[in-house]
Amino acid sequence: MTKYFGTDGIRGRFGLELTNGMAFKVGQSLKTVLNTSRLVVGMDTRESSSELMYSVVSGAQSLGIDVMIAGVVSTPLISLYSKEKDITGVMITASHNPFMDNGIKVFNKGNKLNIDEELKIEDFIDNSGEYKVQKLGQVFSGEDVLDLYLDLLESMDLFNTELKVGIDSANGANYLISLGVFREMVETFYQVGAQPDGKNINNGVGSTHLESIKKLVKEKNLDIGFSYDGDGDRVLVVDHDLEVIDGDKQVYIIACYLKELGLLKKDTVVLTSMSNLGIIKAFDRKGIKVVLTGVGDKYVLEELNKNGYSIGGENSGHIILRDYINTGDGLLVSLYLLKILGNTQKSLKELTKDIHMWPQEMVNIRTFNKEIINDKRVIKEIEEVKGILKDNGKVLVRASGTEPLVRVTLSCEKQSDLDMYMKKIVGIINLVKEEV
Repeated sequence: MTKYFGTDGIRGRFGLELTNGMAFKVGQSLKTVLNTSRLVVGMDTRESSSELMYSVVSGAQSLGIDVMIAGVVSTPLISLYSKEKDITGVMITASHNPFMDNGIKVFNKGNKLNIDEELKIEDFIDNSGEYKVQKLGQVFSGEDVLDLYLDLLESMDLFNTELKVGIDSANGANYLISLGVFREMVETFYQVGAQPDGKNINNGVGSTHLESIKKLVKEKNLDIGFSYDGDGDRVLVVDHDLEVIDGDKQVYIIACYLKELGLLKKDTVVLTSMSNLGIIKAFDRKGIKVVLTGVGDKYVLEELNKNGYSIGGENSGHIILRDYINTGDGLLVSLYLLKILGNTQKSLKELTKDIHMWPQEMVNIRTFNKEIINDKRVIKEIEEVKGILKDNGKVLVRASGTEPLVRVTLSCEKQSDLDMYMKKIVGIINLVKEEV
């Protein structure tokens, strides 16, 4: 078990679980853990991000690591540059969390860290002594990071669209790059969530607050709307009728398109245990196999890399197009979806008409004591429900790796059954929570 790393890097409240001192140690640890000599660093728009970024930079410099500072950029840009230049990357962000939180994502040559690397960094944080500065690493500006990303987009054979498009940048890391790209490719587009002030990231905007993009699409009578999270690595979509196209459906649209072109490697996609059973059955009808992983895009990427698959993702909107980039990228996925709409001359509704989603619900229970899910009474209730549903439903109870939450996810064919079983499981968890 890791101590500081969750499902998506180190994350916590700035000044409490996550401090400048810890960030400094992370920067230093890269020398011994990853044998880093060159580092690229980016950040999102939180008021604490610059402090943490320069703490990482200072730690890395103190052990002779040369650092390129990219400033405010989305996570995919850091991952891509790390991969293409064969170096280490660090992104300062807490993704979709509120501004009080922040985090550190580390990329080793474009990939998120494995468990062994995370444990070694944690050991360095806790047990390393003082290091004398012998030779300071150099610092460079990071214009090349954006240039490399734009080169990637140019290689994707994208084209301008006549659709009327809206985007919600969550007052986050991709607000500038998304503005620049859509301004070039879309004749009619509108943007919200593009006025970051350090505290308004994800505040009523972005992929966790779809009411913002729905309002924009409705008021401007748009064809499609894209809503990103705070660091730009995921996207949720709404169509003209304000129907939500989640990550599962986006993977379905792209995978079916690739299969028709003969480009879907091994006719297989990677999803997580959070995916709706309806989407899995829809893939089966298309002759596309589904591999399920644990929750977290790093587990999706591990499976993609291990078996050479083309695409995978989470229903939250992390979609990895592995042939292009090794992380979720909301902007890239948006552009690829627009390309599919143009090439097929079909609407989102037509492209997803064969999907019949089962009722599914997730309830978040706020608690800092995530061990309550291991209580015998909780385990017994969960196993009883699983035994009743068998293959006709899904029960997933897990501790969040990024927030002080226990998440309960249920899916079954009938809404009435879902409501009944959810009440039973949430009830026993809340009972145990009050007793502990």
